Amino acid sequence: MVKEQLNILIQLAASDNEVAEKEARLIKMIGQSNGVSKDDIEDMLKNPKRPIGDMNTLTDDQKFEYLYNIVQLMKIDGQVFKSEIVFCEDIAQRLGYKKGVIGELSSKIFSDPSITSDRSHLKKKVQKYLK
Repeated sequence: MVKEQLNILIQLAASDNEVAEKEARLIKMIGQSNGVSKDDIEDMLKNPKRPIGDMNTLTDDQKFEYLYNIVQLMKIDGQVFKSEIVFCEDIAQRLGYKKGVIGELSSKIFSDPSITSDRSHLKKKVQKYLK
């Protein structure tokens, strides 16, 4: 599950055809803090699965799923760093949301993936953040 979510983060970071050094560092930090080996992360960064292509073609539901996953990935280790928040806000903006959507989702998504939030309710709440 962590590798799947990490791959989504990699795909989103690579959506501008380049993973910036600060993005790569954050991805490595998140991956390692969640038990993914350095070698696996390097391989994932070099060969991301299922490239998502143009994010403008994603449906609102797909955009929401990406947002949900990156926020959950950010919180999964029980620690949230400022750099992770900034990174997630950047991804949200690339998906067509105002960056405030991360604060909204972060307050409603739990760090434990087994505790699920009411996704349909959250989807409605984040619609107001679409640009």
